[in-house]
Amino acid sequence: MTSRPWYAPLTMIGIVALTTLALVAPAELRARQRPTVADFAPPMTPSEAQAIVAAARAAERAQRIEQMQQQSGQDAVPLPAVQNMYFASSGFHISDRTGFLSFWRRNGGDLIFGYPISGEMVEDGRIVQYFERARFEYHPEHLGTDYQVMLSLLGNELTQGYDFPDGQPTQGRIYFPETRQTLGGKFLKFWQKRGGLRIFGYPISEPFEEISPIDGQVRITQYFERARFEYHPEKLPAFYRQMERANGIMLAGLYEVQLTDLGRQAMQRRGHTPQSTGPMPGAPVWSSALFERRIEVNLSTQMLTAFEGEAPVYRAPVATGRDGFNTPVGTFAVYSKLPIQTMTGSAGGESWYVPDIPWVQYVVGGVALHGTYWHDAWGTGVRMSHGCINLNIDDAEWLYRWTDIGTRVDIID
Repeated sequence: MTSRPWYAPLTMIGIVALTTLALVAPAELRARQRPTVADFAPPMTPSEAQAIVAAARAAERAQRIEQMQQQSGQDAVPLPAVQNMYFASSGFHISDRTGFLSFWRRNGGDLIFGYPISGEMVEDGRIVQYFERARFEYHPEHLGTDYQVMLSLLGNELTQGYDFPDGQPTQGRIYFPETRQTLGGKFLKFWQKRGGLRIFGYPISEPFEEISPIDGQVRITQYFERARFEYHPEKLPAFYRQMERANGIMLAGLYEVQLTDLGRQAMQRRGHTPQSTGPMPGAPVWSSALFERRIEVNLSTQMLTAFEGEAPVYRAPVATGRDGFNTPVGTFAVYSKLPIQTMTGSAGGESWYVPDIPWVQYVVGGVALHGTYWHDAWGTGVRMSHGCINLNIDDAEWLYRWTDIGTRVDIID
């Protein structure tokens, strides 16, 4: 069942106005919505989809204006010259005075770093800020480069005194002579996909079993210079694990590999007990909906990029429609969402029935973004769908949670 959007309760006047808007506003949708071959049957007519998208976009614009007015309207408090966001879930801000906010947004946000658990502070002569899973450092000597913000080596710091045995080069694992450790399997896939050396550093241990600080269970664990990984196989549902084994492929659940709270541990070890002061005047409360969100799918590179404003905040490999079932090019929008759906269809002399497709988001006709469990060819250049945009399950879930009805989707050659 599709979750009910926040803007659902509209007045009759609003419905009439927004329906009228649908006839004139998203002209790019009308122009591009021609019949397409796709894995799914469209859940509604193009005119119905168009009206829903127009209503959602108008409601989101109104919400964004209201949020900004609440921050600066009544007392005419001007927004700060430097972007500064308040995170209500943790009670602290992230600012771009040092570039911390941009770094957080562009490199994984709360999925990788968690939320801020301190303000900016000076530590060992350097401006730093603590997050649940990391500590950001400001390096003014690298101002304007990719190294203006760097991550502290918290894995090294918190494992001082540990005696990790060396790893041995074996087939299917990458050996790092810098730390004499190896990396393979799902930890390797996560490391490569979520930031690699820059975000996590080199592995400093082999995988081993350790009690989890997340849930107190014994978990397969591996330490890195800047992070600690844990394996949570139950976060990939049993059906998809069965398909993974049956097809000899590697899938990923969004929370199958999790990072633990090294930032919090390091802050406590250093004796810091920062107290929230509440939101600063003019600082908006963090929400991805504060920004114009859009998705770009590049058919040539077989890559998807999610943007908040001009900032790319997520990238994922895709597999799109093969010849004869080509994924349509154009500017579209998410018009319907289902957390799970069975795929049935018949076209071009083929028929198909595929159950339990996760995280389905329709963008034009029966063409949808969705998770895939029968192959792992995303980003390889192998195009194998009937027009849909295939994603790994973790990427499909992240996008499903990030988008709203009306989120723009650009599909380019």
